[in-house]
Amino acid sequence: MNQLSLNRRHFLRLSAVASAAALAPQWLTAQANDMVAQSRATAAKTPITATKLYDNLFLLQGVGGNMALQTGPDGKILIDSSYSTAVPAILDAIKKAGDGPADALINTHWHFDHTDGNAGIHAAGYTIFAHENTRKRLTTPQTIKAFGMSLDPAPAAAWPTVTFDSTMHAWQNGDSLDLVHFEPAHTDSDIYIHFHKADVLHVGDTWFNGFYPFIDESSGGSIGGMIAANVTALNVASDTTKIIPGHGPVGSKGDLQRFHDVLSAIRDKVAALKSSGASENEAIAKKPTAEFDSVWGHGILTPDQFTGIVYRTI
Repeated sequence: MNQLSLNRRHFLRLSAVASAAALAPQWLTAQANDMVAQSRATAAKTPITATKLYDNLFLLQGVGGNMALQTGPDGKILIDSSYSTAVPAILDAIKKAGDGPADALINTHWHFDHTDGNAGIHAAGYTIFAHENTRKRLTTPQTIKAFGMSLDPAPAAAWPTVTFDSTMHAWQNGDSLDLVHFEPAHTDSDIYIHFHKADVLHVGDTWFNGFYPFIDESSGGSIGGMIAANVTALNVASDTTKIIPGHGPVGSKGDLQRFHDVLSAIRDKVAALKSSGASENEAIAKKPTAEFDSVWGHGILTPDQFTGIVYRTI
């Protein structure tokens, strides 16, 4: 590289048995090993589907975060790596998608469901690219407070070896790519990848399409940061851009706008409760998400859990 899914049904099925493990690294401490094992077992037997978004650009989905693949003579680029047990199926899907040598794996952020396959993809010849905070978090102990998880550093083979601070630009396989860091949003390591000619934008977990998002406050995430990231992505996208979320189906600018509006409305309601002196539990009891729950309240977080995260990160 020059200079340098999970659909809703699968997501809900997995979260029903291992909601915390869906975001937890393979090097997790014993408290969630059973959940991790279940998640990996599910990933091992779930096919990887490939959907063409452009001539040489594909959406790859299985269990874990949504992936994208660009093929061509300059080398194949994969975005995110799902679970370690999914790697053989990912590599098979890559082989079937098109020609070109292995080149780059780009991580949208550091979480397990997007990076557990890093070592296996790297072993297949891919150089790992990411924001510098992704490397920092994969190379040091971490916690995910919302799930009570303590994490050891990832294996060295999973670490990004090329990192950037704010932006990176590349020309690859007849297209130009922007890799741009969001200010802390879902985590402090989030980036988007914009394929200009293909008119495709991958925004990682700054967008959960169709349900309330998990925001990792332990990694610098906040509701305000998520909303700001949505604004950034909306300014990048055109009315024809295909936008890949971290989880859920590919959507449009209008779909992302609706997500932004829901988050903004809930943030404002919770902020008003907090500023009036309501405790976190009191704010939750007021059900500030109620008008949206029938559509958005059926994902990895319950409405009450999401309200709590919003309250704590305002």
